[in-house]
Amino acid sequence: MTILCVRFQLPPKRDGAFPELLGLLEEFTPVVEALPPDGALVDLRGAERYFGRDAVELASVIRVRALALHGVDCVIGAGPGPLLARMALRAARPGVTCAVPEGTGAEFLADRPVVALPGVGTATARTLCEYGLDTLGRVAAAPLSTLQRLVGARAGRELHEKANGVDRGRVVPNATSRSLATESTFTRDESDPDRHRRTLLVAAEELGARLHALDKVCGTLTLTVRYTDRSAATRTHNLKAPTARSAALTRAAHDMYEALGLQRARVRSMTLRAEGLDPAEPASHQLTWAKFGPRAVTGVLAS
Repeated sequence: MTILCVRFQLPPKRDGAFPELLGLLEEFTPVVEALPPDGALVDLRGAERYFGRDAVELASVIRVRALALHGVDCVIGAGPGPLLARMALRAARPGVTCAVPEGTGAEFLADRPVVALPGVGTATARTLCEYGLDTLGRVAAAPLSTLQRLVGARAGRELHEKANGVDRGRVVPNATSRSLATESTFTRDESDPDRHRRTLLVAAEELGARLHALDKVCGTLTLTVRYTDRSAATRTHNLKAPTARSAALTRAAHDMYEALGLQRARVRSMTLRAEGLDPAEPASHQLTWAKFGPRAVTGVLAS
């Protein structure tokens, strides 16, 4: 096990602590991939050799330091690759790292519902379940040709490999300073689409206000919906133009929600994240140029 998937249990209104917690992880390894608003993937291959401890032992050290220095607990999953580390995180609990040893991925995944696998959306899961492939163990045992016929050649091969514990992913270090997020957790699992949409409206308005306060605009919006069974679905929308307008953010959020086709799914939380943040003033100049074009400028010079 060399990869950790860490989710920090940030208190409300403490998303500003996230960069500091990522800095804590980077004290162990530079290979940290942020998963805003509260998570990260950590590649500890070099750290295991340097510190003389395995990934599970280092996870304990990370947990203690996060509590001692930042007052934040965390949940950690460990595995030989990012996929299995993510899946282990869903079975973990505070204080205990859930680890998937090398070579046991297929066994670990076997009883889990197919929709729990990252990358499997509700439509794909519905198709597989119609053919009795409702668990990852059954998907792993199905002939590759059957899966490819159901979901397509490339998707079928990837699904077959993942269900069998083959993890070809890698941790990609990234920057976090160009994102801003807000998470809404329901007091009870919520299946009412109107409540979902109202929640997204409030989230978009909050993001818009925070972007204005920071004098920023965003170019991309990402919606993550977490369900009762701890699985999640994510949609990303590239905005036509960078903006901080709540109305535009709300429209994009609602479009992504409709694209998920939840059909009264029981939702535990919804996270709306603004990405690709840039200063508002340069974006305004760029929009002005795009609107009037070089010919307008030429006309002004000619006059």
